[in-house]
Amino acid sequence: MGSGKSAVAKALGGVLGWSTVDTDELIVKKTGVDIAYIFEKEGEERFRERESEVVAELAAERNKVIATGGGVVLRAENRMRLQELGFVVYLRTSVEEQVRRTGRNQNRPLLNGVDAYERLSALMVIRAPLYEEIADCIIDTDQNRVKSVAMDIQKAYSGAR
Repeated sequence: MGSGKSAVAKALGGVLGWSTVDTDELIVKKTGVDIAYIFEKEGEERFRERESEVVAELAAERNKVIATGGGVVLRAENRMRLQELGFVVYLRTSVEEQVRRTGRNQNRPLLNGVDAYERLSALMVIRAPLYEEIADCIIDTDQNRVKSVAMDIQKAYSGAR
């Protein structure tokens, strides 16, 4: 959360000449409601089911940059599919930077009504090892601009092929 996944995906798509898709945006498009509403009315578990459905749909597509929600790695089937899809990038961001970046956005269901630093720290403990497990490339984003991160990913991707 707050790593810049959506912005970096768009920039990377431009660099590679590929289309981009954001799994959260796709869920919103399919359901007609925002993510916060899904969390509120259906709960996180149902959101994760929807997320897995979208990842499964995207598994057949190629030459596309996919930005996922931060919790997509919580399900083993998603981690497997993401690895099968192609080149997986973990945009590593410190908790301090995540707090700074997400503080401007009130539409973060997992941060509503809680201490953001504590929640993001707890999420990092769970999620970081899962991202590290499947990542082909890890890019630190704290001090980097979106375009710079996209160029670093492009270099890593070109070197891996």
